[in-house]
Amino acid sequence: MRFKTHYAGSNDYYSWLQQRDYYPLMITDIQVRAEQTRYVNHDSTRTTSNPAGEHADYFLQVEVRELVRHGCHLPPLSARSFPPAKGLRRIMGKHCEWGVALMPGKHTVLEVRPLRAFRPVLSMDPQFCALNLYQLALMATLSYNPFGQEPPGHPVLAASVSFPHVPTVGNWFGEALACAQEYFPLYEDVPYSQRWEIVPFDPDLYEPNNPDLGDDQENPASIHFLDDRGEPDTTDTQAFITHNADVMVIAIRGTSEMIPDLLRDFDALQVPFEEGSGMVHRGFYLAAKRARRFVTSYLRKFYQSQQLIICGHSLGGAIALLLAQMLRVSDSRYPLQLYTYGAPRAGDATFTRSAADLLHHRIVSNNDLIPNLPLPWMNTRYEVIAPGAILAPISFPLGMKIMHSGLVNQDGEPYEHHGDLRHFMPIQLSGQEESAILWSPGCTTITAQAACNQYLRQVDKLPEHRSFSLNDHYMVTSYVPACWAMLRRYQQALANRTPAVTVRELEVVEAALKAIDKQLRERRTRLALGDHYRRPHEASLPQIERELERLEATRARLGSLRHAPISEADVYGTLAGQPQLAEALERWQARVANTRVEPLAMAPTERASRVPEIKVVTSDEIFAMLDAESDPSDPLNLI
Repeated sequence: MRFKTHYAGSNDYYSWLQQRDYYPLMITDIQVRAEQTRYVNHDSTRTTSNPAGEHADYFLQVEVRELVRHGCHLPPLSARSFPPAKGLRRIMGKHCEWGVALMPGKHTVLEVRPLRAFRPVLSMDPQFCALNLYQLALMATLSYNPFGQEPPGHPVLAASVSFPHVPTVGNWFGEALACAQEYFPLYEDVPYSQRWEIVPFDPDLYEPNNPDLGDDQENPASIHFLDDRGEPDTTDTQAFITHNADVMVIAIRGTSEMIPDLLRDFDALQVPFEEGSGMVHRGFYLAAKRARRFVTSYLRKFYQSQQLIICGHSLGGAIALLLAQMLRVSDSRYPLQLYTYGAPRAGDATFTRSAADLLHHRIVSNNDLIPNLPLPWMNTRYEVIAPGAILAPISFPLGMKIMHSGLVNQDGEPYEHHGDLRHFMPIQLSGQEESAILWSPGCTTITAQAACNQYLRQVDKLPEHRSFSLNDHYMVTSYVPACWAMLRRYQQALANRTPAVTVRELEVVEAALKAIDKQLRERRTRLALGDHYRRPHEASLPQIERELERLEATRARLGSLRHAPISEADVYGTLAGQPQLAEALERWQARVANTRVEPLAMAPTERASRVPEIKVVTSDEIFAMLDAESDPSDPLNLI
């Protein structure tokens, strides 16, 4: 049995898929019909019994790709209990090159598997929502995996490709989601042709797939996955991109390979941002230029006014920011969303101001060290640092002075963060009870902690880097659990019609802010009276005044959280009230892992309790050589 008829109906979307300029699809009527059916079993598995029973001679479970000539754009075959007989096809030889062989004079019932796929749900509104926070954290994590195409290498000499390796980008989009297999995100069940696409591969059908093209051959890995390692101008950049009719998702990998990625991270020379204004980090900028060539090539082939959603972690977050600004400046028609996780600074003050209209949701988890880099005053010039390092063993003071001049920004603007910060902050309540909030502090004392406000670190007795943690930087152990916890917390607040932060949590944070305020005012008084201990790099009176103003803004912002119940749009964005959301939530909550009790994902009980004391760190305990009269509180043990 074979179906040759191509789709000739009135659905414009299917017609466009057949006629698009790049990789037109061989869509048949049976494919369209199969996409309009649904799975019998909720988990998309096949039936294990014969429903035809005694009413038919044969019962076969088949798929659309077995019934049509061109199946390279269709999903791989799934497990089944009643497959067609392969031996019969071999007997019929060339008369059955494709299709399903049936025995003459016999009654055969075919069960055609529906053509459905899972598609991760996303809000199209560029405003922040907890759904996108979690979903895009998973995409950013996936970017650390290879594409997983078989056969590997370039060009591909085989007649077809597959994606058997788990977990990989190719397997997730090309097989798992295409066959409606679940992983961790929230999914909607959609017709197969509306999934996030991995383009087909068939050297006989598509000229760009011809292996005779050598390095110019196109295949799914080269189209959807950027990996410039091994190229003459390598930047050690990896990223993936995929799309459907509504959205293009771009995820950029962070630091993974220690030596090349760290060299990129520490190449903090400020260079002009050629696509716009300001100066940017050279290492990140070179990688962003390579990513832009990759993304622009994809846009030329497949862009049809979709929403662009870009995400990245760590180094990938910095590259994502520069890439997003490049795309925004080059073509204003691109609607953009940007989510970054643990991203370092990427540009100076002028760049940050020029990109003010770029909506950027910047997530920092607890005490992550990496967002504090590069330090604002850095401007690494290796051509100066290297001679200093060579001279240091001969004349240490002179060598160090030269190295310092090659490391410090002498005359340019400081590096600044871009984007709307959301800080995931665990809070220790009384006893063993703990919780967490996601908030937007506005004072540098909290957002940069000990790295930028040296008066807190050096003068007010906070030991260096005491609050930093590399464990808080990793996606799997920190950012993904934090984003999952915040989605759960927002869902709970929505169900209870309450704010996302409880009064108990606000009291603890307010106590910490009061302690910070006290420290700043004490330091301001000492400076005004002529503190003899002040060091060259410590904060001046104007700096402390500005920080006090920011602190008041932070306290006001914190107070507003008391009266801001969570809305459905805060949690789900444009998915709020949509029918596909209920189905996606039902499927996601059916996984036990997504309904377990987790302290950081639960609101603490509202009960009368004394605000926990804030630990006092004296000068004798930390820096005995400094002024022993000061006895500031240490709010950062809570943060």
